[in-house]
This record gives sequence, structure tokens and C-alpha cells, in this order.
Amino acid sequence: MIFSPKKDVFFDLLFTISENVKEGAQYFVEYKINNLSDLKEFARVMKEYERKGDSFIHELVVALNKTFITPIEREDIHQLAMKMDDVLDGLEQCAARFEMFSFTDIDDHMAKFFNNIYQSTIEISEALKLLAGKKLLDMRAHAIKIKDYESKCDEILRASIKNLFVTQKDPIKLIQYKELYEMLEEIADSCEDVANTIETIIMRNA
Repeated sequence: MIFSPKKDVFFDLLFTISENVKEGAQYFVEYKINNLSDLKEFARVMKEYERKGDSFIHELVVALNKTFITPIEREDIHQLAMKMDDVLDGLEQCAARFEMFSFTDIDDHMAKFFNNIYQSTIEISEALKLLAGKKLLDMRAHAIKIKDYESKCDEILRASIKNLFVTQKDPIKLIQYKELYEMLEEIADSCEDVANTIETIIMRNA
């Protein structure tokens, strides 16, 4: 007979996943890109964070498959893990795109994207810490903040693309900047997806 684990291994794993996402985002934001060798290292390390995240996801799925009773709906556990993984995947793909483009010109718009995404991952981690402590209602404030950061990224995207078409005369650079801006905004959207999943969990369990 299968019993629910004595400790909430799922909440612990979800928090571990959130911490890895936050640490990956912090590296993404703080790493200084000055030359092409920096780009190669940047992409390599982000790939390591992504692989580590995949291993945590695998561990969680194995635990789900072995457990009959879960602390919240197993679909919600899986969904939350996958949405967090989407954030890390987006960061890794963006780092790879920087390397592919040999792109070292980080502008103010990108810096703003970086900061808002990193702040979102901090809120995700704080929310998952509360989930581990079974303080579901307190998670809502963090979900709201994540959505606020995503709204800011929407504004940054509009401003950045408007400025791009006015100031950038090199068509190749224009394409590269636009693609990177849009990738960064998609990462912010993935953070918002995490917030929406958190709100669903609150609604079903609080």
C-alpha cells in the first residue's frame, strides 16, 4: 500500500526548483559580457542551470508516480514545476541566442528586462517558500507582484521596439535586437504563468 510521504517532499522539491530558477536568473542578470569568450561561458553556465532544473523535474515526476496521496492536486504540482522550468528554459535559450548572434551590446532596455525578470524569480521563490510552509493565502501578494513585473516588461517591449526602429540603421542588428527583446518579454510571460498557477493552487486549497 502506498502512503503519502511523512514530509512534504513535493513542496520541498518545488521550492528547490524555484531556488534554481532564481539562481539562474541572478547569474543571467549579473554576468558581465565584454567579449565573445564571455558569451561562450555565459551560455555554458546557463545550460548547466537548465540541466540541473531538468534533473529536479525528473525527480519530482518520479515522486509523483510513486505516491498515491499528494498534499495538493498532482496536476497542480506538475503544472507549477513545468511553468517554473519554462522560465529557466527561456533564460537558457536567450543566453544561447546571445552567443549565436555574438551579441555583446547590452542596452538599457535589456537591463530593465533583466531586472524585472530577476525580481519576478525572487517573488516566485518567496511564494514557494510559503507553499512549503503551507501558508497559501500569503502567496497571493507575491503572485500579484510577479504580474506587475510582467506588465512593466510589456511596457519595456513597446518602448524598446519603438526606439529600435527609430535609431537602428543596421538591418541585421535590428533583427537581432528585436528577437532578443521579444525573447526576454516571453520569459516575463512565463513568470506570469507561474503566478497564474500559484493563484489556481490558492483558489483550490486555501
